[in-house]
Amino acid sequence: MSLFDKNKLAHYLKKPACQFTKADITRYIIEHQIEMINLRYVAEDGKLKTLNFVFTDLAHLDRILSCGERVDGSSLFSFMNAGSSDLYVVPRYKTAFVNPFATTPTLDILCSFYDNKGQALADAPEQILRKANQRFRKNTGMEFKAMGELEYYVMADKNHLYPAIDQKGYHTSAPFTNWEHLRAEAIRMIAECGGKVKYAHSEVGNFTNGNDFFEQHEIEFLPAPVEDTADQIVIAKWILRMLGDQYGVRISFAPKITVGKAGSGLHIHMLLEKDGENQMVKSGQLSDTAKKMISGLLEFAAPLTAFGNTIPTSYLRLVPHQEAPTNICWGDRNRSVLVRVPLGWSGTDHMLFDANPQEPITKQEWKSNQTVEFRAADGSADIYSFLSGLIMAAQYGLNDEKALEKAQNLYVDVNIFEKEHETKASKLQSLPLSCWESAEKLLESRSFFETDGVFSVRKIDHMAAYLKTYQDRYLSEELYGNVNAISELVDKHLHCM
Repeated sequence: MSLFDKNKLAHYLKKPACQFTKADITRYIIEHQIEMINLRYVAEDGKLKTLNFVFTDLAHLDRILSCGERVDGSSLFSFMNAGSSDLYVVPRYKTAFVNPFATTPTLDILCSFYDNKGQALADAPEQILRKANQRFRKNTGMEFKAMGELEYYVMADKNHLYPAIDQKGYHTSAPFTNWEHLRAEAIRMIAECGGKVKYAHSEVGNFTNGNDFFEQHEIEFLPAPVEDTADQIVIAKWILRMLGDQYGVRISFAPKITVGKAGSGLHIHMLLEKDGENQMVKSGQLSDTAKKMISGLLEFAAPLTAFGNTIPTSYLRLVPHQEAPTNICWGDRNRSVLVRVPLGWSGTDHMLFDANPQEPITKQEWKSNQTVEFRAADGSADIYSFLSGLIMAAQYGLNDEKALEKAQNLYVDVNIFEKEHETKASKLQSLPLSCWESAEKLLESRSFFETDGVFSVRKIDHMAAYLKTYQDRYLSEELYGNVNAISELVDKHLHCM
């Protein structure tokens, strides 16, 4: 248990969230005079749902914590028939947090879905991820950890004091950024609700359009067990939107706000651990394990967009020259590729002493921070399904005898957006150009995603059909040069997932 853990329950109970029990939750509720409980859950639309409780006595409280409650599954999942739609929502104690917005002392707990027989609902978002993660752990003996880079725009009235410098917002400080205080408040709340925040900053996107002011920000998390990663992202998006509502501004995670300006992504960093040791490096270099993992991610990159890029405007972001990937390849520190290997602090111990000559020179024993970053997804991602797909793709690469050869063939060490490298880029496969094409790629690879029942036949059918409802197969050609039509499309999908 870290002394610096900001999670109010973890701090008070003096244990990490993964060890919370019903007795712990009950004790916290009694000793902090909690008056309400919110059972929260993520259904088909990716947003948090709420069921409010005012418990009348300890027996009532115990029943809520032990049994959860019934909900109408047909109103939460389109694949459920209204004739037999009852589901149970059962709390997962490790997700409990004090609601930072409630005026009455309130505890929120995320839940899992169960069917009428008490079996975990196979197609529920959290259950798909759970199955993928358990399968990976069992077959590889490794722990899959992930962290997200959550980008978003704050949209407000025009700023008159310090005008935005178009597309120059990266790491800007107040007063030249206007919503740093909202961002700082958000990461404090996220940490108190159990999120493991690495850092936060303003991003490139910074512009005005008429009387509207747009400012882009990013919150990046620390590596965490992958199921926790998904929960943290969902809670963080809820917190940001709630704060936006309080401040009278709109918060959008949409992949594109307007053409020609930086879009918002949801980059996912990943690493593999065994016995607590990072398996992504060996002798200070990227390991074969990491390269095999990358090969698997690239093998299924196209169908993964069906989970990570789920609205038509996703494909307005995945265009050249916007630091968003278009080709299926990987590279070191290269922001034009799909999978990037960022700096990992290997062999850099001397920097501390060079920057601080007064510091006594000692041998540093730092654990490797090396990750690999998948850069295609955006805020429309079905985050539980997307992370599940990444896990399955990584496992495929680890088991593929030709993985190292494939990885070598797809390595790129140049900016493939530059004109002089067009020939190299033309030899690489491209990501899908529309939801329709993503759906087709998903259907082509469905047998892989249905392996061991991680994704059900019903889930794949539903996802592909949903993506095709947009009828966006030729959308890029239809929208070309039509500013009004693009604007209407952006507004329609401004508040995705």
